[in-house]
Amino acid sequence: MQHRIVVLGAGYTGAVAAGRIARRLRREDVTITLVNPEPDFVERVRLHQLAAGQDLKPRPFSAMFAGTGVELKLAKVTAVDADRKTVTVTAAGGPEQEELAYDTLVYALGSGWNDGGVPGAAAHAHELSSRPGALRLRDRLAALDAGSPVLVVGGGLTGLEAATEIAEARPDLDVALATHGALGDWLSAKGRAHLRTVTGRLGITVHEHTEVTAVRADGVTTADGRTVPAEVTVWTTGFAVHPIAEATTLELTDRGQIVVDSTMRSVSHPDVYAVGDAAMAIGPNGKPLRMSCASGVPMAWQAADAIAARLAGVKVPRTPIRYFQQCVSLGRKEGLIQFVTADDRAVDRALTGRTAALYKELICKGAAWGVANPTAGLPARRRAVVRQGAPGHTPAEAAA
Repeated sequence: MQHRIVVLGAGYTGAVAAGRIARRLRREDVTITLVNPEPDFVERVRLHQLAAGQDLKPRPFSAMFAGTGVELKLAKVTAVDADRKTVTVTAAGGPEQEELAYDTLVYALGSGWNDGGVPGAAAHAHELSSRPGALRLRDRLAALDAGSPVLVVGGGLTGLEAATEIAEARPDLDVALATHGALGDWLSAKGRAHLRTVTGRLGITVHEHTEVTAVRADGVTTADGRTVPAEVTVWTTGFAVHPIAEATTLELTDRGQIVVDSTMRSVSHPDVYAVGDAAMAIGPNGKPLRMSCASGVPMAWQAADAIAARLAGVKVPRTPIRYFQQCVSLGRKEGLIQFVTADDRAVDRALTGRTAALYKELICKGAAWGVANPTAGLPARRRAVVRQGAPGHTPAEAAA
């Protein structure tokens, strides 16, 4: 009996994990099912570009995984039973439910929009965490008249990229950014200075130390009683993990992330691995890895290699995950590469300007290429699964 591997979610982490496992193990030994509601890959790091009116290159999974042995199942995950080792899915475009049994599960459902419970945010603000959300924002921005106020709430990476992209694409709009702290307060002095230069050049009004307490159709209210007008409000204050895990017996953090060890294996259910935003993994100096593509892809590599090694009965490789830089696009012509320590703290060195924009573009293309070529660069020889105990079950944990 083949060992059944089910991967939930085909974002950066799920797609990379599925392809890498396929390269590591022989097809006659395993089946790999990748569950995703859409037939093509979404470049989440480019959704601000989509919202600003740019078209993104289609990346169908049928082409990505052709000849790999990965089977794509177009469906939405509705439940996970980690004790019975089953997943319930609903087929795309229909109400029919199906139960998938697994021997090893890779949970990569990621995260989505988080309105923070702020009154009116869910009803009146736009989100950039999904392609449908980006497309809705795209249509709304396209309908705005010149001079219309647009407010981006949230001064993190997503907020900075959204505000600058919109301001560059639509210089006729009155774009503003509201941030809880100082603009770019986690960056180096050089990074902060460049950020102020670019936002000033693009005509973006920055509301620093501003907490938005309510959202209306025509603007927002702040904690100090001010009203900031906005025909369109874009909410980018953070992400919330997919809620499916909360209904399981998996050990979770208070944020709903699955607690994993250094190989991305659930600490409560050894047949489950979690990667990307859905997982709580510890990085350098005991700090949790942040929700990001920079964390998720190495997590997927680690999980895939650990799964393959355990099934083959060989030593599990452990590769420390560390950070090198934070990459921020500031429109199509400007960028900021903030170099950081292994545990993600800014250092003095930063790359700015057109060179930084090209650097960020290479990073984005490289991430997409890695998903489209998930087996590239790995040894051609696949390992055989070690059979111990009942067919289809994981071998003894001698190599754990």
